[in-house]
Amino acid sequence: MQPPTPIDPSRDLPPQPGEEPRGASADAPAAAGARPRPPEPTAARALLAAAITTAAVTAVSHAAPTTYAGTLVGLTFLAATFWLVLRYDEATIRAHGLSLGGLLEPVPLSTRRLARAALHALAWAALVAAIVFPPFWLGYRLYWDTGSPFVLRPPHAPADEIAAQLLVVALPEEAFFRGYLQSALDRVFPPRLRVLGAQLGPGWLVASAIFALGHLLTILHPARLAVFFPSLIFGWLRARTGGIGAPLLFHAACNLFSLTLARGYGLAP
Repeated sequence: MQPPTPIDPSRDLPPQPGEEPRGASADAPAAAGARPRPPEPTAARALLAAAITTAAVTAVSHAAPTTYAGTLVGLTFLAATFWLVLRYDEATIRAHGLSLGGLLEPVPLSTRRLARAALHALAWAALVAAIVFPPFWLGYRLYWDTGSPFVLRPPHAPADEIAAQLLVVALPEEAFFRGYLQSALDRVFPPRLRVLGAQLGPGWLVASAIFALGHLLTILHPARLAVFFPSLIFGWLRARTGGIGAPLLFHAACNLFSLTLARGYGLAP
């Protein structure tokens, strides 16, 4: 099977190292009513933003009632992403891979562009899932030493579970870690390593490390650090496809697959 190829790269791919984001020059005055341009990213600014956001998310996860904690954590990530990226101009949003087919850009929606971007992201997520999920399933069985056979047990409210994983978990986390943080660090430390068609650099590793640390801080258990490894795949998808659509879908699929396995082997209700 041939992997899907990026579509319309002029609209969704980030600028090359040293290149200004597409659009007006950062030094040009903004037109009346136009959105502002962000300051040039620095390592200190990106890491400070990550530290503040991680601290806020950790505080919310521990202070909020359990019923609402997940939703409030997601809203915190989205608020940080809005302040750091989405309140700025269209070129900035595209440079951070946050276009989602124009859904998050301050431009009129194009149904054709939105559909193409959705299919492109879905194709990449499905391809990676087809490669990763079978060995993960085997590893899951070995790790948990499951003695009983797998029995498919759907959740009580499948639509709610899917929506929660897409909109409350995957979208906010991918928007911040892959959309803002990895993109900002890639601007500071240009990627020089090519892996299966994706240009990767220190930002890929640092974003995944902070992603794992954040998971540990919200629930203090060493096993939470294991999310570093799927995070590397999310970051690879961000770099390979030029946006967060594919990592968002794959992230949600990973969570749903894990929940399905846990129920199927009787490890979760």
